[in-house]
Amino acid sequence: MSALARYFKSFGINVYGYDKTRTPLIDELLNEGIKIHFEENCDILPKNIDLVIYTPAIPLSHKELIYFKENKFNLKKRAEVLGQITEQFKTIAIAGTHGKTTITSIISHILSCANIPITSFIGGISKNINSNLLINKESKYIIVEADEYDRSFLTLHPDIAVISAMDADHLDIYKSKIYLDESFKLFAKQIKENGLLIHKSGLNLSNQKGKTRLTYHLKEKSDLFVSNISINKGKYIFDISGIHNISNIELGLPGLHNVENALAAIAVAKSIGIDDIVIKDALSTYQGVKRRFDYIINTEKFVYIDDYAHHPAEIKACILSIRDLFPNKKITGIFQPHLFTRTRDFADEFASSLELLDNLLLLDIYPARELPIDGINSQMLFNKIKLTNKQLVTKAEILSKLEAIKPEILLTMGAGDIDQLVKVIKQNYLN
Repeated sequence: MSALARYFKSFGINVYGYDKTRTPLIDELLNEGIKIHFEENCDILPKNIDLVIYTPAIPLSHKELIYFKENKFNLKKRAEVLGQITEQFKTIAIAGTHGKTTITSIISHILSCANIPITSFIGGISKNINSNLLINKESKYIIVEADEYDRSFLTLHPDIAVISAMDADHLDIYKSKIYLDESFKLFAKQIKENGLLIHKSGLNLSNQKGKTRLTYHLKEKSDLFVSNISINKGKYIFDISGIHNISNIELGLPGLHNVENALAAIAVAKSIGIDDIVIKDALSTYQGVKRRFDYIINTEKFVYIDDYAHHPAEIKACILSIRDLFPNKKITGIFQPHLFTRTRDFADEFASSLELLDNLLLLDIYPARELPIDGINSQMLFNKIKLTNKQLVTKAEILSKLEAIKPEILLTMGAGDIDQLVKVIKQNYLN
């Protein structure tokens, strides 16, 4: 939503907004001239609004949403508006239950390095541009994340689509992975005729008539795969093999799962004719996305990484990547579960992934849009985790618990408001 707000503001349009919580990103928007309020108050709403955009995160009981509906304002979901914006461009859409933001950001960086004018909506803050929006009035391509939540990605009709993962998620919406898979198949069918579907090999995707298909995988032989991978000073060096061959690629981003994300981005770049040398230069200068394997402190004695991981597969990938980079060091993780339904649906999987840590500090569930569910809480998850060194904690206790543990490597994970702890923890260690 913040990227959409910035997009309309760039055209000189007056933009107003509501958010429940004030964050550093909100402060940036305020400084850019976007007017934002933080309480449900219909009396302060401007009357001359041409378009109201909302997301599924806003409950139907929200006073302002009810007001806009009752007064017949032009009301559209975020996904619908994004779909309309993309109609004027060649569209590259990145879908998948994991990796969307990183892949979108890498593609955007490669195309920018190739001097291709683009507009890009990124689901996080790209460190290379310190923003979630790239905009160029001469854009030929638009790059967007295709969100599977609430089937939002079905508003898009891309020329090129990437599907990175189809793990079970959002079962509050889909009820079953079968229906999630069907939704991804419908998204793939919406690729334009003679368009390109790029996906990780092994995904349950039916044949897509009239479309070219290209597969990729970190380890398994596919149209594109990784070979000769090594680590040098915390960075991955690797070759690309298959229908394209590129040697000695250096990825300026840690995490083995991010090598696979880079592979998906390379597939897109090659499909539109970008030279190997440009791709290599771009990947070596790519700085990543805030809260995606984000080094907060990186010294010989102490490493602190912050990550958006909020699904069991993401947590596992993040921890294993740290093990790969720091094989002889113990990892202390602070995890804030996100959503009651997700915690309920994947409790066993969360427990299994969190058991990969050496020490765990588990926070209360961040509810976001949801109301509590009887019996679903962090204590329930805590009881399932077979880990000797685990503690159920509050935010207020974090610093004292860390003082007692004295971690070698600290990892904060979650999609809620755990990011508010990052600055506090960083200041505590740097003081």
